Amino acid sequence: MSAAPVLERPAVEPHQDPAFTGRPDVRPTGRRLGPGRRRRLAWLLGPSALLALWTVLSATGLLDPRILSEPWTVVATAGELLADGRLQENLAISAQRAGLGLFFGIVVGALLALLSGLSRVGEALIDGPVQIKRAIPGLALIPLLILWFGIDETMKVLTITLGVFVPIYLQTHAGLRGIDLRYVELAQTVGLSRAAFIRKVVLPGALPGFFLGLRFAVTGAWVSLVVVEQINATSGIGYMMELARTYGQTNIIVLGLAVYGILGLLSDGAVRFFERKALSWQRTLAG
Repeated sequence: MSAAPVLERPAVEPHQDPAFTGRPDVRPTGRRLGPGRRRRLAWLLGPSALLALWTVLSATGLLDPRILSEPWTVVATAGELLADGRLQENLAISAQRAGLGLFFGIVVGALLALLSGLSRVGEALIDGPVQIKRAIPGLALIPLLILWFGIDETMKVLTITLGVFVPIYLQTHAGLRGIDLRYVELAQTVGLSRAAFIRKVVLPGALPGFFLGLRFAVTGAWVSLVVVEQINATSGIGYMMELARTYGQTNIIVLGLAVYGILGLLSDGAVRFFERKALSWQRTLAG
């Protein structure tokens, strides 16, 4: 009489195996080789150290206030400008310009990346001009944009848009082309439509690249804003700094730089927050 066949238990994760139900979880809770557990507000450590160094150098006289104003002077200047309304008024105008340029740049960059990443014809038509724009500095286009659109808000928003869409396009396109071909073959096997393929395979696969490009794009928006607000502008933080340069007011210039730096840090933190929420399915060293 032949022996009964031995049925092998399907390979499953230990925490999913019914035989281990009720037993304590003995898996290691720490990541010995990783960066460790995420610490709340740890991102403030670097800027706080930089502020502390600035304060110490100013207090000891090692940093000439004519070169870089003291932190307490900058804080007092901020209070004065807030009291007369100039700071918040210029800040609101700058934020509006950066927001519009960022919005249009994200839309244009993402759409071009989709067209180029999902079609060989689209790539042939789009990728080359984008690479040409990538090689041309934004400052080099400003004289031409002034001739075309004047010095009003259209030129400023368009300059910011041009500085934003390139990193969005590059990183999103790279994310699209980096999708594993096996997922594409699986989508064809199960008979997904083009729309379902884009929704269930393309967009999730491109999200990591998109968010990386968004971090570069946010920085690019603020950098472009600094440039356009110091060229024939009559409002904004950059205009306020340029006017202060004319009168030798170092404290206002440093205050403007601090505002740009804080805005850049906060906007990058916001992008990273939404990235963690959108990519919560990923298990990476970032945590």
